[in-house]
Amino acid sequence: MRASRIAVITALIACNLLFSNVFSQSWPTKPVRIVIPYAPGGSADLLARLASDKLTRKFGQQFITENRAGAGGAIGSELVARSAPDGYNLVLSGIGSHVVAPAATPLTYDPVRDFTHIALLGGFPTVLLVHPGSPLRTLREFVAEARSKPGGIAFGTPGHGTHAHLIGVLFAQKSGANLTPVPYKGGGPALADLAGNQLPAAFVTLGPSAPMIRAGKVRSLGLTTVKRLPEFPDLPTFAEGGYADMQAITWFGISGPAGMPRPLAVRLNQEIRAVLLEPDVRERLRPEGVEPNDLDVDAFTAFVRSEIERWGPLAKGTQ
Repeated sequence: MRASRIAVITALIACNLLFSNVFSQSWPTKPVRIVIPYAPGGSADLLARLASDKLTRKFGQQFITENRAGAGGAIGSELVARSAPDGYNLVLSGIGSHVVAPAATPLTYDPVRDFTHIALLGGFPTVLLVHPGSPLRTLREFVAEARSKPGGIAFGTPGHGTHAHLIGVLFAQKSGANLTPVPYKGGGPALADLAGNQLPAAFVTLGPSAPMIRAGKVRSLGLTTVKRLPEFPDLPTFAEGGYADMQAITWFGISGPAGMPRPLAVRLNQEIRAVLLEPDVRERLRPEGVEPNDLDVDAFTAFVRSEIERWGPLAKGTQ
């Protein structure tokens, strides 16, 4: 009897694996929706639409992007989490929707358990900027000024609870600098006030600030990359200034509902990683400071878990 039950279970597992493999090879047979849980425009749209255009060509079936903004990315993410795990409803996951939002307020989805995390699209580094007329030219000088100056130094952010805000808070904790966040409605207004000398410093993503850095309208003191970027050889990193643990990216990835067939997730992961290495994609993302990655499905899932562990408590503490 026991041997018979084992044989039946083994046969069922084999049938399930066979079905999953066959399904993944025939998928997709209809359009695939990628939900962007943010408003149109910005870094999220850039990555999602690049991926959707390339995947449409690769699979010969439409990959359609759809913006479902609200609650820091939670509304669109929950929509996909509750969808059938057949690969036809995907979400642009990211640090906002899967780390900050769940830490800030109780949600109806678990950022790991309720999703199949498929592939990392990339991440945008954050930069610490000051006005070009500022006497502060290094991180060391910035920290010394923030420690000694009455009231410290205020820094602009793209908004309360954004990743750039959290990076600024983390740097204050690591350096002992007296820093006060000033939330704006986006990185653009913060950059405008910084360039106009109405703000002493700002933590913003590199992409939107790159033209102003090149034009000399703002000065960079630190970049949250592992090493200097080829496109920005003059931008020093936080690691060079003695803060190696300040490496961070505002990342986005592709995820689906929990329970997606593993062969399908693996196939999508491989295709997305191949897309990110195509010359025209690299050409488009390089000025944004986005570097290619080599994370498979398991490594990306582990990455999401590690980001939750790293930023979750900080996000909760800033509410």
